[in-house]
Amino acid sequence: MKLRESGMPDEHAWEGFFDAEEVLMRLDFGSGIIDAVDYGCGYGTFSIPAAKRIRGLLHAFDIDPDMLDRCRKQARSEGLANLRIVERDLFHDGTGLPDRSIDYVLLFNILHAEEPLCLLRECRRILRDGTRVGVLHWRSDIPTPRGPDLSIRPRPGQIRDWAREAGLTPGNTVKTIGAYHFGMILEKRND
Repeated sequence: MKLRESGMPDEHAWEGFFDAEEVLMRLDFGSGIIDAVDYGCGYGTFSIPAAKRIRGLLHAFDIDPDMLDRCRKQARSEGLANLRIVERDLFHDGTGLPDRSIDYVLLFNILHAEEPLCLLRECRRILRDGTRVGVLHWRSDIPTPRGPDLSIRPRPGQIRDWAREAGLTPGNTVKTIGAYHFGMILEKRND
């Protein structure tokens, strides 16, 4: 299942909305992470710099073959051997990764999906105890030059509620990141 339309611009315009390194830093994506996942990797805007920061494997998933081809091309040009790029319908098939095998999940600009709880439950399943999910999304309180319709953008309070329902613990801090996004961290506490 594809996401509800979010107005994905061309790659150059898309990457102009983010400072990927700043986003990763602000969402505590650091060197202590071994294996990570990027849900809906798109062009690889975050997958590429994230793979450079970790010691293990970054699994980059998307349903769009064209996006994956661009991500693969960029990974090859960067010489990244620790980026696993996979075409997969995360809503129907999940990640296919083993339980408790991942240290961090990137949920960037994806929780406007029709079934956000499905994504969050899969995060909980694959995360090791004591690890995190970084959430980045278009702000819902202001119009932005791109992004999904304001009516389907999740608000921070909604994400906290969904996280709790999925068995994750939301952090108390919502960070404004750049002009158009907010971010937060969810944790998987020890079972």
